[in-house]
Amino acid sequence: MNPLDLVTPGIGLIFWTSIVFLLLVLILKKYAWKPILDAVDKRSKSIEDAINAADEAKSSLAQLNEERAKIKKESLADRDALLKDAAETKNQIIAEAKTKAKEETDKILASAREVIKTEKLAAITELKNQVAVLSLEIAEKIVKDQLSSDDKQKALVDSMIKDVNLN
Repeated sequence: MNPLDLVTPGIGLIFWTSIVFLLLVLILKKYAWKPILDAVDKRSKSIEDAINAADEAKSSLAQLNEERAKIKKESLADRDALLKDAAETKNQIIAEAKTKAKEETDKILASAREVIKTEKLAAITELKNQVAVLSLEIAEKIVKDQLSSDDKQKALVDSMIKDVNLN
């Protein structure tokens, strides 16, 4: 066997294998690679769009969190202001109620003092009247007793004359 015989069938096989490979590559390029590459490009673009959308959603979420924190801070400040106003209003109402109660108490006490003073004067007047009546009754009884007999009347007249003569 000739060493060239061994190489010749190999070169022919390589030649036809290369031609078949090139035909296969051309057929694949014309019919399969373009759709495959288009599908890969579409997939790549959809992945890139999804990443962009995720980034936008992330930034939107961060912005929403900032807005939420700002709104929360504002609402807490509003709440604190409302609580402060309510406390001030409460204190003002309590102070007004205390003032009104003190004024009413003072009025009631003044009125009670006037009533007591009036009733005291009335009682004193009544007592004076009763004392005067009792004094007159006692004096009347004493005078009746002293003037009941002639001797006593004469002694009374004599003593009065002596008192008049001395003055």
